[in-house]
Amino acid sequence: MSPYFDPEYDNYNQNINPPRVCIDNETSDDCTLIKVDSMNKEGILLEVVQVLSDLDLAISKAYIVSDGKWFMDVFHVTDQQGKKITDQKTIEYIEKALGPGSNIVDRKGDSSPGKPVGMHSVGEHTAIELTGTDRPGLLSEVFAVLANLHCNVIACEVWTHKMRVACVVYVNDEATSAAVDDPARLSKMEEQLRNVLRGYGGDAKGARTSFSLGSTHLDRRLHQLMLADKDYESDVGVKEGKHDMSPKPIITIDRCEEKGYSVVNIKCKDRSKLLFDIVCTLTDLQYVVFHASISSDGFYGLQELYIRRKDGCAIESRDETKKVIKCLEAAILRRASEGLTLELRGRDRVGLLSDVTRVLREYGLSVMRADVSTVGEQAMSQFYVRDPAGSPVDMKTIEALRREIGQTVMLNVKKLPSGAKSADSGDAVKTSFFSFESLIGRFKA
Repeated sequence: MSPYFDPEYDNYNQNINPPRVCIDNETSDDCTLIKVDSMNKEGILLEVVQVLSDLDLAISKAYIVSDGKWFMDVFHVTDQQGKKITDQKTIEYIEKALGPGSNIVDRKGDSSPGKPVGMHSVGEHTAIELTGTDRPGLLSEVFAVLANLHCNVIACEVWTHKMRVACVVYVNDEATSAAVDDPARLSKMEEQLRNVLRGYGGDAKGARTSFSLGSTHLDRRLHQLMLADKDYESDVGVKEGKHDMSPKPIITIDRCEEKGYSVVNIKCKDRSKLLFDIVCTLTDLQYVVFHASISSDGFYGLQELYIRRKDGCAIESRDETKKVIKCLEAAILRRASEGLTLELRGRDRVGLLSDVTRVLREYGLSVMRADVSTVGEQAMSQFYVRDPAGSPVDMKTIEALRREIGQTVMLNVKKLPSGAKSADSGDAVKTSFFSFESLIGRFKA
């Protein structure tokens, strides 16, 4: 006769020791300390970092301990303006997401809940996942196919790395605003998108189109798509030059014999979401972070992580070491944003993104990343673009874009590459919104 086990036993420790979060604005003069204590479980570090990442909080320091049955983290964070977190709604969100009312400890499975795309609810939608070989104008062709099939793009995120591309697009039906679920229509969409990914030369290497209703976090899913596509193995862009504008991360892996850990040391250009990208990749490679120390001097990010495989072993072979280094390097560089950042806002309509990306293609700009979201009737898009040769974007091109994008679209030049000059004054263009006339009307006609 088998012994009896109370079905609530697994939740016992959770009930008497619920997760605790402390948001401390008193200890430090220049940042907010977020302290998280909880029962330990697989994947908990990624879930905590994911919450901070979704809020675009900058992490200047962090101390992580999760060896044993207890998990303790301290994060030194600021908002994107470098200020403490004082907004009460943000504080309440963090407390709810990580505190006693959260389910970060008893959540089952490794599929963390998907963040609302663009931090906004997108309602009913069909999610389309695309991977393949990147080339100029690809995004424009993808959006043109969807527009011709009367699908409205309500959100989209695109990453490129070493001539590979991964994209998740959320669409609904133009007429009903409901998810596209007709099998014949989906089959036609899949066929046309696959043809676009193959390109004119018929190169089908890694080309893949699929439809998903899964709940995996969007950024994590993009990492998974590019990891499965093995973008880290490509030699494209390895040599420094015009096509390799981001400084290469310095990554080493050593052995801590006394404790049986592998010690990963990373030095790279600091940026938003860096810790998330690293922890996400290690988690998907089946490694567990037991201890970590993270710091930033404002330009460089320094990370020291003590890890083991899920089976409890440290990294053993040279080939395994090399693969982990390549995968981490790829994860860091996928989100790097060198070049010019264009932010566009306008009234949403079917075909808007097809028109905008067509204009970008006509003016010879390559889209390195894209982030599209819809709030109500307003479409908001960020395109990270650069000259295909890696040269600074000619500001005459930006002036031409202003005349071409259309009167219902606002364009914000958020960032200029070093060396870019304005067409008239020779000075860097200030960040501001501009209203335009013309080409959108021509496309509508």
